Amino acid sequence: MPFSHHSHSGQFCPGHARDSLEDIVRTAISKRMQVLALTEHMPRHDVDRYPEEVEVGTTLAWHLANERAYVSEAKRLREKYSGQIGLLVGFECDWIRPESADLIQQSIEQLDFDFFVGSVHHVHTIPIDYDHQMYENARSKAGGTDERLFEDYFDAQLDMLKCVQPPVVGHFDLIRLKSDNPNGSFKGFQGVWQRILRNLDYIASYGGVIELNFAALRKGMSEPYPKAEICQVGPP
Repeated sequence: MPFSHHSHSGQFCPGHARDSLEDIVRTAISKRMQVLALTEHMPRHDVDRYPEEVEVGTTLAWHLANERAYVSEAKRLREKYSGQIGLLVGFECDWIRPESADLIQQSIEQLDFDFFVGSVHHVHTIPIDYDHQMYENARSKAGGTDERLFEDYFDAQLDMLKCVQPPVVGHFDLIRLKSDNPNGSFKGFQGVWQRILRNLDYIASYGGVIELNFAALRKGMSEPYPKAEICQVGPP
């Protein structure tokens, strides 16, 4: 059954995609997908704006209004195309700092979402998948090496997992995208690998699911998120 549980549109998630939400749904139907989850990014605090958002004056208030508009349009599309595809209305959370939990809970409580994807795009509040300069800034704050930054990333991921227990965990090993060796093995870093195993055990403990995300291939890596060595980990 062709399906996807992670998607974005240019309409409600500028910078992450190009097309309108309806165009994306129509494309999914044309590819005979049976289930498509709509998962635009949740609002972020003003302090966590990306450079282009600062430039145009995007605010938390804008994000909140955009989220409401997204949910309204998503529900309209779910009704319109109900006989052709199953649409889940969800969101992707951004775990940046402990206060992120407030915005996540606000989205869950105030809007009628079917589910959400739990992701980490920041370490030490710095985006780690935006560009190499920001990645280097985060790496410097972590201690100057990819190994230390990887450890901090998976620690931040565990904080997110424990706080909100997302039904779906997004791009589990995103941290390798801008690293010096994005196709390398995690097993060479003992502390990193132990954190990966720890996080996998925790996700299994509450019944979470880890997505297989092929955006990594589009971005030049040899394996999707997560790497095969992570997918092949058996039960403890």
